[in-house]
Amino acid sequence: MVFTNPAPAGLASGVFYDTEGAEYYLSPAKLESDYAAVRFERELRLFRNLCPRGAVLDVGCSSGAFLFQLKNRWPGDYEILGTDVSGGPLDYAESRGVPVARGNFLEMDFGNRVVREKSKAPHPVPLPIGWGEGGPAPAGSGEGFDAVSLWAVLEHLAEPKRFVEKAHAILKPGGLCFVLVPNLRSLAVRLLGAKYRYVYPLHLNYFTAQTLARLCAAQFEIVGTRFTHFNPVVIWQDWRGGGREVSNRERAELLKRTTAYRQKRWLKPVKWCYALAEKSLAAFGLADNLAMVLQKRL
Repeated sequence: MVFTNPAPAGLASGVFYDTEGAEYYLSPAKLESDYAAVRFERELRLFRNLCPRGAVLDVGCSSGAFLFQLKNRWPGDYEILGTDVSGGPLDYAESRGVPVARGNFLEMDFGNRVVREKSKAPHPVPLPIGWGEGGPAPAGSGEGFDAVSLWAVLEHLAEPKRFVEKAHAILKPGGLCFVLVPNLRSLAVRLLGAKYRYVYPLHLNYFTAQTLARLCAAQFEIVGTRFTHFNPVVIWQDWRGGGREVSNRERAELLKRTTAYRQKRWLKPVKWCYALAEKSLAAFGLADNLAMVLQKRL
């Protein structure tokens, strides 16, 4: 595993994501993209196939878009909860009906869930962990979660193994952990190296399928490994840019444009070619991201 040592204090503690980083996650372009119906289609398809119902915790949920889509596509099938250290995005998640738990995931006690009271304060004092407002805790809430997701989270952490261990501890026996990280052996990394925009200071860890498997092997059995996503626009821009720094505003605007492209019906032939390219790269382990599904041993 490739990692940053020492990790910058603000990133290691998570303070950065509650201050400077929150501006990016709350930018109009980022929010519009994250809440678009197509944004998490790969993750949702994978998740739904393996976890058709149950109690779900999304760690590093940011503005809550994944859980929002999960709950709204399959109402009644999931009890959802998101957690993050970034107050502003969590405020937004709550405004969209996503219940949240605020603070350091490693320090949270999920064994005594109570109903969360709604607070209008922008950064309320952490309350006992709950399952939304105005209703009882779900049946079996003291038994752990059916699934924990870490979408694009482990690469940001100074102690990724501790997060994996915590996820294991709060899952029911047989529960699933969904992990997605950038793929260190992707075509983009092979072509661009350090010029690739996702090789940058906010990423403290870089994983291959082998190193991610080793990180999780002590706690979990691996259900499956997939390689997913491919953005040729990023490769083209970063090759032309020669490794220049890409601002958060540019990242958000590109995400907005590419998300919009995916929703245009007249681009269907282009999308078919794109899907074929992504599938081909995935077959050789060269797609942009690495997704791994882990199961807690019975």
